[in-house]
Amino acid sequence: MEHINCLIIGSGPAGYTAAIYAARANLKPVAYCGLQVGGQLTQTTVVENFPGYPEGVDGNQMMLDIRQQAERFGADLRDGTIVEVDFSKAPYYLKTDEGHEIEADAVIIATGASAKYLGLADEEKYKGEGVSACATCDGFFYRKKTVAVVGGGDTACEEAVYLASLAKKVYMIVRKPFLRASEVMQKRVMETENIEVLFEHNTLGLYGENGVEGAHLVKRKGEADEERYDLPIDGFFLAIGHKPNSDVFKPWIETDETGYIKTVGVTPCTNVPGVFAAGDVADPHYRQAITAAASGCRAAIEAKNYLQGLK
Repeated sequence: MEHINCLIIGSGPAGYTAAIYAARANLKPVAYCGLQVGGQLTQTTVVENFPGYPEGVDGNQMMLDIRQQAERFGADLRDGTIVEVDFSKAPYYLKTDEGHEIEADAVIIATGASAKYLGLADEEKYKGEGVSACATCDGFFYRKKTVAVVGGGDTACEEAVYLASLAKKVYMIVRKPFLRASEVMQKRVMETENIEVLFEHNTLGLYGENGVEGAHLVKRKGEADEERYDLPIDGFFLAIGHKPNSDVFKPWIETDETGYIKTVGVTPCTNVPGVFAAGDVADPHYRQAITAAASGCRAAIEAKNYLQGLK
């Protein structure tokens, strides 16, 4: 069994930033990068809202830059996924997908959250070419264009209102005959002139030669008056929620009803001493690269303080 001083699980902005700070603090961090090395940003074409890149940067390139910075300070970044943990006593036990067993004095969980998709083949086909799960990240590219937002909850309404400030027209594709969002958010949507809510609609697919050019929709699916038609759009935004990648930790770590890891106050500390959470796995609100990176910094500093306390 390998003994690791500071183990980081995940490789997005939170995981890589934690690795930078932990390495500079001489914690000899080891990071297992997971299935999606670099995190969700590797699915984004251009990132324009991260400080330090005035012309924008390709999401993959940005993650590569941060990774190289972590490696420069001596972080050990490995391929692989953590599939089993035991946080009942320190040092903590973990196992990788290849069966490698580890005991770690401190653990930083930065496994992120995965956007929920409808499950259409076209979503994968047009990912990065008109399909997005983050209006804040990609809305800028749809100024004065026509977009659609899928969902009827608070998140969907927030995304629609945000996009309405940029786009010419925003359609909300809502499966139910009503919005599930709070009264305040419903009011904002209804008062925004360039938002049109399509109730009782489902998306059957997307079409387009060079990216998304429209959506195949069905109204009142399965009913006698079912209607199918094509809606011309330039962008298709998913806003039906995120699933935090926290399942493997749930027997030991407290989470909310959705699965986001609960932390103590404004700190990255979890209910288990020496186990910290950073990035989207513990953030149901902001889900931005810059906030994830900041939380990775805080997690590494708290890990350093914890390990010094052990000594």
